[in-house]
Amino acid sequence: MTEKVSGPASYFPSIEKKYGHPIEHWMTQLANLPEAKHMEQVAYLKDEFGIGHGHANALVAVYRQKNGL
Repeated sequence: MTEKVSGPASYFPSIEKKYGHPIEHWMTQLANLPEAKHMEQVAYLKDEFGIGHGHANALVAVYRQKNGL
């Protein structure tokens, strides 16, 4: 039985499908901005890669949680 994913990570399958990269690719992109604040990282993903706000916010939330930010 598979555990249902909830929260920001629940967006990951649609992010991978829509933008054509695995989630780890986006985590690596965010690692290029270690000092940036949450909304600065969201803006970076939106401006540089055309990611929608909700998807960018989900990626940043998980990145920051995993990295203790």
